[in-house]
Amino acid sequence: MSSAIDQTRRMLSLVTYLRERPGARVSEVARAFGVTERELIRDLSVLPMCGTSFRGGDLLDIDTDGEQIWWHNPDDVAQPLRLAADEATSLLVAARAVAGLPGLRERDRQALTRAVAKLEAAAGDVAEGSTRVGVTFEAEGDVFAEIDRAFAERKRLWLNYWSSGRGELTEREVDPIRLISEGHTYLEAWCRLSEDRRMFRLDRIAEIKVLDTPSDPPPLELRDLSEGLVHPSGEDPQVVLEVAPGGRWVAEYYPHESAEELPDGGLRIVLRTPDPSSLLRLVLRLGPDGRVLEPSSLAAQAREAAVAALARYDG
Repeated sequence: MSSAIDQTRRMLSLVTYLRERPGARVSEVARAFGVTERELIRDLSVLPMCGTSFRGGDLLDIDTDGEQIWWHNPDDVAQPLRLAADEATSLLVAARAVAGLPGLRERDRQALTRAVAKLEAAAGDVAEGSTRVGVTFEAEGDVFAEIDRAFAERKRLWLNYWSSGRGELTEREVDPIRLISEGHTYLEAWCRLSEDRRMFRLDRIAEIKVLDTPSDPPPLELRDLSEGLVHPSGEDPQVVLEVAPGGRWVAEYYPHESAEELPDGGLRIVLRTPDPSSLLRLVLRLGPDGRVLEPSSLAAQAREAAVAALARYDG
């Protein structure tokens, strides 16, 4: 959560900074904001989607050639912001929802609460309608509440979790590390069942409890998620698949280390994942177009799942 808030702060400051420095150099701006040039370019790719209206129009015309940054319409978007009723309602509902998220730094929560109060004062009667609208992020409220409590009290969590790879509910004790949002909301935690770091999608948590046991994850370096949530590590187990020509699409959709051409037009694909069983559904989907060479445990799982599925048809 904090990285998103830091990026928002940075981009708001960038608007003022770039307005006063036409043609600013990428390297100098990155140095001024304490970020890498890659992070700065990512911010700049977002700014052109921002403007003075939630409905579009009057967007920031900012671009870069990789060396310098140009803002072509600073005067066009300099008029004071006036929120329409639906815009004010949307902004207030979203701000209140974010302020209630677990894992948010307390000073950021307080700053957001103060901003909401100022928006309410500026919106006047419009703000009354926004108080009747609420947002729940994917999971039921008690999941967020228990995770928030676990972070606050530094306690371990018990989960009854749906594993899509295994196709079943599993009970786990986990030590929370952080919350991550990318399409879905995930809890990153140290899993005592697998004795490894795992990602748990909140909408797949069937039950959750805060335990009396203190949370005690081993010292871990947080992974860089700037390139996405799926970021295999060289320490993760290796999976080797051979796919027929009809399964070449796997190399396009799954991060992999290598994809070696086979004589029949297929591929031998090597990839890594912290949980090879999470690829079970992929293997079953491939059917005759795929074969697991490593690990043998994943191949055995696939055979057992296929036999069980065929037995249901026989029944």
